[in-house]
Amino acid sequence: MKLSRNDIINVDITTQSYKKQKIIEGVKLVEIPFFKGEDGTFEEIARFDKGFLKSIPNFEIKQISRSKLLPGAIKGWHLHFNQEDVWYVTPESHLLLGLWDLRKSSSTTDLKMRIVLGAHKSLLVYIPRGVAHGVMNMSNNTGEIVYFVNQQFNPENPDEQRLRWDIIGKDFWKPKKE
Repeated sequence: MKLSRNDIINVDITTQSYKKQKIIEGVKLVEIPFFKGEDGTFEEIARFDKGFLKSIPNFEIKQISRSKLLPGAIKGWHLHFNQEDVWYVTPESHLLLGLWDLRKSSSTTDLKMRIVLGAHKSLLVYIPRGVAHGVMNMSNNTGEIVYFVNQQFNPENPDEQRLRWDIIGKDFWKPKKE
């Protein structure tokens, strides 16, 4: 016998969306093959050609950095006017990346994205200049980000503009339970 909502007692029922989310203009998501065997795992994170990242054309790497996030930590919103980032999160981590398009000239101005990184999957995320980004560690373990940038960090004149971590609401950083 087939049922409908009319056959269920009056409770708040929702349906999870499985639609692909809209991508902010210029953001690129590059899947990294992950190989596992009886002796361990292997992933080829990046190939370079004369300093350029092959999977993201025209992205010349000037610095590679690593960041660790303690369980539950939120690294709040920030953006760059000149720098572009490519993030890699280890598959053992489980992080929530927030992206927010602040560029007036973009076709996706003010679009916000949530991307789960790690969680047993390997992905590179290209973040163009003018797209604010922040991250939350959703797991009970330390999380790691390796990021490639096309500008070297200059502590005398940092290209890192900060916004409040909760500028679009604290709920943005709450894991959705669907």
